[in-house]
Amino acid sequence: MLQLALIGLIGGLITGISPCILPVLPVIFFSGGVQSALPDTTQTDAQKSEARKDEARKKKEGRWRPYLVILGLVLSFSVFTLLGSVLLAVLHLPQDLLRWVGLVVLVLIGLGLIFERFQHILELPFSWIPQKRVNNQRGGFVLGIALGAVYVPCAGPVLAAIAVAGATGQIGADTLVLTLTFAVGAALPLLIFALAGRRVAERVKSFRKHQKGIRITGGILMIALAIGLVFNLPQYLQRLIPDYTTPLQQQVQPEEQIQQQLNLGGLVNDQNKDLSKCSNGGKQLESCGTAPDLKGIQSWYNTENNQPVDLKSLHGKVVLIDFWAYSCINCQRSIPNVVSWYNNYKDAGLEVIGVHSPEYAFEKVPANVMNAAQQLGIKYPVAIDNNLDTWTNYRNRYWPAHYLIDSTGTVRHIQFGEGGYQDTENLIRQLLTEAKPGVQLPAASQPINAAPEAGSTTQETYLGANKRVNFSGTEAYDTGQASFAFPANQANDSFALQGKWNLQSQYITPTAASAQIKLNYHAKNVFIVVAGEGTLGVEQNGTTQQIKISGVPTLYQIVKKDSIEQGQLTVNLPSGLQAYSFTYG
Repeated sequence: MLQLALIGLIGGLITGISPCILPVLPVIFFSGGVQSALPDTTQTDAQKSEARKDEARKKKEGRWRPYLVILGLVLSFSVFTLLGSVLLAVLHLPQDLLRWVGLVVLVLIGLGLIFERFQHILELPFSWIPQKRVNNQRGGFVLGIALGAVYVPCAGPVLAAIAVAGATGQIGADTLVLTLTFAVGAALPLLIFALAGRRVAERVKSFRKHQKGIRITGGILMIALAIGLVFNLPQYLQRLIPDYTTPLQQQVQPEEQIQQQLNLGGLVNDQNKDLSKCSNGGKQLESCGTAPDLKGIQSWYNTENNQPVDLKSLHGKVVLIDFWAYSCINCQRSIPNVVSWYNNYKDAGLEVIGVHSPEYAFEKVPANVMNAAQQLGIKYPVAIDNNLDTWTNYRNRYWPAHYLIDSTGTVRHIQFGEGGYQDTENLIRQLLTEAKPGVQLPAASQPINAAPEAGSTTQETYLGANKRVNFSGTEAYDTGQASFAFPANQANDSFALQGKWNLQSQYITPTAASAQIKLNYHAKNVFIVVAGEGTLGVEQNGTTQQIKISGVPTLYQIVKKDSIEQGQLTVNLPSGLQAYSFTYG
């Protein structure tokens, strides 16, 4: 039990410092932290008179707000993760009901912060409770419950085990301990952020002088978060940010221990017993037994008349099974590679099946999955595995996970989590050649969103004024128009500008005919995220390459080497293009 608690806490802490928490940080800062240090401005005159008499007591009560927010988040996240799907199924309610209720509550709380009269209307149902008011100071627990219903952390091995236990109904004391400690670990960084917000409000006079503005700001941020979650905007933003916790997640792999202690060892059966013969992310083809069946699939998408697919009917083809969940940020970064492989090799004999195994109840709605598949460009068959039957039959551990099957139906390669894209594609090519000797294969694609070992390359380089990273110039780097010149000595792993630029929050664009970016880096591959219409010039070692740019922000590769090395290049950016960032592999 103690070992499970420690595993849950560490896994939660790693998740709690991942990019997944970024969308909720502004709400936690203002509504969970800053407001706990401000007096309640929604009181009536009589209440204000009473408040003056016991100001010290009310201030003490307000200090509990950050803890109540986090307590509500921990409890609701734990309950919804383990029991939400079961309760909704028993009551015959939509699986995404809890998420929508949480979003509505966030909007209502936000409106209450913006409009004081609306705050009083919200309090009317609670007016029968003596001396209790659901006000700005004491409503933190409700806010935490709402956040717990909509908060979607990145997937990892611990969360995978919790989801499997909940989906299969194997919920005991051990499962509860693992879930609660994971939730506490994930919430601790949020609590620290809330307490930091309170400390700032206590020390900065302008926060106390502009109480109404702070309330309105908190309300607007809360409503913005709810609207953003409706349209999955946080996921789009997080795709641009590499998951810097991936190396830590990969070090915490206690799946076998968890399965034994949660009595999930029964997941091993005659069909999947040989899968353990495959190493995780092997660079060579292995033999790991016949591919297990696709069991318990509720429905299919992207097949002829949405008919089911039987793996046996695919003998003769190479098959890649991709386990994913549409709100999983790790999956969203991985799927472009899978889509690229499918588009490149489908005519050469590759079939891809995306098994959608949900982490959360709202991911069980087929319409949500279909919409996400369209947005991600998925045209291969998608299997809806709502009860995690196929997930467990493959003894899976991660979102995402790739199982590569040869033309005879034997599993030959397994990759858990992000990464290993180049190795997986090389093995796909080998199996296609084995299946059809002499087959003509297209050129290999380039890894998209590849995640190299932490610290082995230059840090992600953001160019926008609000996200600027690795700037080496001496000029002020603020939003607006400015002129820049290359420094005499530019530091390693940095960029500098020359010419006239317009710096926006997320990107930079030249204001003259052309301007330059000089980049010092160490990496094997260098990519630039750029948008607009025009031709990009990249100068390096006396040669220049021209890259045509058209459309929305997209990743373009500008350096491709055989190994990681130190280098310098200059990018000539014409007016009409917007540069967002450099990424490295």
